Formats: sequence, structure tokens, C-alpha cells
Amino acid sequence: MTTLRVSKAEIPSELRESMIKQFGAVAEPVEVTWHNPKVAQAALEFGAKIAAWDAADESLKTFAHMAVAAQVGCSWCLDINYFQAQNQKLDLVKASQVPRWRESDVFTPLEREVLEYAEAMTNTPPTVTDELSARLLEQLGPAELVELTACIAFANLTTRSNTALGITSQGFSDACEIPLANNAQRVPV
Repeated sequence: MTTLRVSKAEIPSELRESMIKQFGAVAEPVEVTWHNPKVAQAALEFGAKIAAWDAADESLKTFAHMAVAAQVGCSWCLDINYFQAQNQKLDLVKASQVPRWRESDVFTPLEREVLEYAEAMTNTPPTVTDELSARLLEQLGPAELVELTACIAFANLTTRSNTALGITSQGFSDACEIPLANNAQRVPV
């Protein structure tokens, strides 16, 4: 288990109370980044804006974020997104299988292409092909593909930041009724 590479900062009590009400705990990424409140606040605001977007299917966005988290090794993002999937009443069987989506038979062809797209965007350098992009554009349309792409880009920002700062799972997914699959090749949860 990685230890935090930057200590937790004291966050405003109003924000603390809001997170406890929403998640049952204070999110460690906020506590760590609060050493620079402008950075922390910008991330919170952008995350809230992304959550309000509605062109793309919520399950596709959540599963894509989880695929990024599994590939990068961000157990915190995988954990919180699985917890959020339960709260949003998404398919938990599918959500639980994202870390091993290639081996699982629960995903539709579209979901598989979205998960492939999330991984291709996450590769360094990115490996998104014209063919994959065209298939998604045909199935989703431009507005949904643009939104999905922005969500995956934000997932890369958060997963890479959390991983670099040593932030790991807080156990949010422990409250979920279906265990989150573990793909040891990707991310320990």
C-alpha cells in the first residue's frame, strides 16, 4: 500500500460536512490537494460540471472512468466510481467487471468499444485509431462522443494525479453488494 506523498490539509468545515453527507467520508484527494485550494476547487468544479453533462450515457462514462483507473492503477478512482455506480443504480455486475472487461462476457459490443476507447486514450502515447473513433461516432453521434472523450480525459487527470500523490482506495466500494473484480495485472483493490 502506498502512503500519501503529500499530507492531508485542513479543509473548510462546510466542505467536510458536504462530503461526509454525500460519501460518508471526506475524500482524500480533496484533503491532499487542498494545500493549493485553487487547484482543489477547480477540480471539484470541473468534476461537478462533468457530472451535470447529459449527452452521454451515465453508465458508459462511469465504466470508461473505471477502465482508465484500472489501467493507470488508481484504486481510489476505481473504488469511488464503483460506489457511485451503486448510488446511480447502474448495472453493478457490469461495473464490478470493468477491471477485467476483456475476459468478462457481461458487456455489450458498444460498452466493449467504449472501454477499448478509454484504454486507447490512456495509453502513452494514445492509441485511438480512426476505425475505433468512426465506429463510436456512428453509434453515439458527435455530441456523445465529444462528451465521452472529455470525461475520459478528466479521468486521466484524476487517476494520474491521485496515483502520483499516493492516494489509494478509501473503501467506498466495501458498501456495495457485489464485490469489485480484481485484475491483479491492472490495479490492486
